[in-house]
Amino acid sequence: MTSPFPRIPAGTPWPNLPAMLLDIARQRPTAPMLRYHRDGAWKRLHWGEFALAVAAAAAWLRQAGVLPGDRVLLVSESRPEWNVADCAIMAIGAVCVPTYTTNTAGDHAHILRDSGARVAIASTPALAKRVLDGAAQAGGLDLLVTLDGAPEAVPPGLRLAAWAEVAATPGDLPLLLAEIEQIPAGRLACLIYTSGTGGAPKGVMLPHRAMLANRDGLAQALLSKLDLDGAVYLSFLPLSHSYEHTVGCFLLPSLGMEVVYSRGAERLSAEFQEFGPAIVTAVPRLFEVLRARMEAGLEKEKPFKRKLFERALALGLRKIDGPPLGLFERLQDVVLDRLVRDKVRARFGGKLVALVSGGARLDPDLSGFFIALGLPLIQGYGQSEAGPVISVNLPWANRRTTVGEPLPGVTARIAADGELLIQGPLVMDGYWGNAEATAQALRVPDGDPPGGEPWLHTGDVARIEDGRILITDRKKDFIKTLGGDMVSPAKIEGLLMAEPEIAQAVVAGEGEPGIAALLVAAEGMADKLGDAVKRVNAKLSTIERIRHWRALETPFSVENGLLTPTMKVKRRAVIAYYDGEIRALYR
Repeated sequence: MTSPFPRIPAGTPWPNLPAMLLDIARQRPTAPMLRYHRDGAWKRLHWGEFALAVAAAAAWLRQAGVLPGDRVLLVSESRPEWNVADCAIMAIGAVCVPTYTTNTAGDHAHILRDSGARVAIASTPALAKRVLDGAAQAGGLDLLVTLDGAPEAVPPGLRLAAWAEVAATPGDLPLLLAEIEQIPAGRLACLIYTSGTGGAPKGVMLPHRAMLANRDGLAQALLSKLDLDGAVYLSFLPLSHSYEHTVGCFLLPSLGMEVVYSRGAERLSAEFQEFGPAIVTAVPRLFEVLRARMEAGLEKEKPFKRKLFERALALGLRKIDGPPLGLFERLQDVVLDRLVRDKVRARFGGKLVALVSGGARLDPDLSGFFIALGLPLIQGYGQSEAGPVISVNLPWANRRTTVGEPLPGVTARIAADGELLIQGPLVMDGYWGNAEATAQALRVPDGDPPGGEPWLHTGDVARIEDGRILITDRKKDFIKTLGGDMVSPAKIEGLLMAEPEIAQAVVAGEGEPGIAALLVAAEGMADKLGDAVKRVNAKLSTIERIRHWRALETPFSVENGLLTPTMKVKRRAVIAYYDGEIRALYR
């Protein structure tokens, strides 16, 4: 891949994230940065336009009274204004607080209350209304900026502004460039809220250095083999996701890639064809959907074509897992590469360097399906508390049963109890306003000399083999769904058991496409469980809602080993005991 624009060196020592982006804009003002769909057509934002927009937004925020250290809530779909607002907030020394568009008013109330944010930016009137409903519970807002129009009802005393006013503000880009050079790498850049073991979301404090460390580590790993300048990155995950925030807003654009914001899963196949992306990052659920579509399409083909596909798949798996192909099989494989795999690669645009899966465990059978068909599906691993990228497989060194080697600059070790521990500049500063949780996550491991360096305790049980990390279990008490969403079982179970119809409840969904519940009805209430589930779902965000449930005839008890002597449900024991029933719910 070639580009007419100046290349960005892998190890440029930028002091902070805005300095990195605006320096690239200074060097490559006419290079394309973002592509997005609006008013029925695809449009582009170039680096120079981005820099001027950031300068305008930074000037407006300052005039509006936003000070260094202030937290600013950002709620929007993926769009250029998201990137501009995020960078402008950081450029004036304030702290961006990205939140999901699926958050409920209660979720916003918690985050506003916990972070102390008094300023919010929301895209649509509907999202703005939900923020205001949350703010009413949390003590109000001082300022709300809307991108696409204000909600109908606005509380008295709130200052309301339109993004058009922000964008029209005269900005001083040379002055801003000089000022951001003074922002140290250790200053807080953003608060990323994530679910914790206790159920309440915690604000992960990520300084600039954490995300810059991710950038430097991946740049070293990738640029030694690849030239990504001018290539397309198809962005599918929401920018509020810690992974997409780092990778899509900063890391890949800084390597010269043009970011294209996908319009959603239903249009993804057409976008692969239209843009020919080099890299796509997503959660395992997307790859499950893509495999299902490919298999459904195969069913419509003639028997001869189906046999060719199945043979290509079988030989491809043999090349991955062994035994080695014989001479005739190798000749077959060459022919099938042209007849089958070339067509599969063409359906994905023909330019893929990597399909990157993160956010949840990737089933080796799923990755094997894509790799055997010539598609480079690789798995990475990380946490919001670590930038968030900790390790990743690389296309030319892909061991699909692992999550790859730690990035350059990352130190990993296994504690005495099997927990994966991490050190390096990518690690967070702690949890906002939560010293107790910070002390649990960042501490000197048991057995180390007192006064030693703290390590991030990931909550994952792992092994390290040949320098690669293998995740084997989880210690933390939360559910990570197939889509990579972190869900607190304690919160949902508490709401379920607060309903009069439900005596006991356990929710499951680790590695699955949604949440399922096992319910024990209160006496005489078995036929009313569905009504209770509907009421609880109305109080939950989209990712937390119960998609499947089953009534159990036998209560959890001390006698059957599913209840502790202090009458607490043994969640892991229940899930193991009813494993077959839970699996059946997802079929």
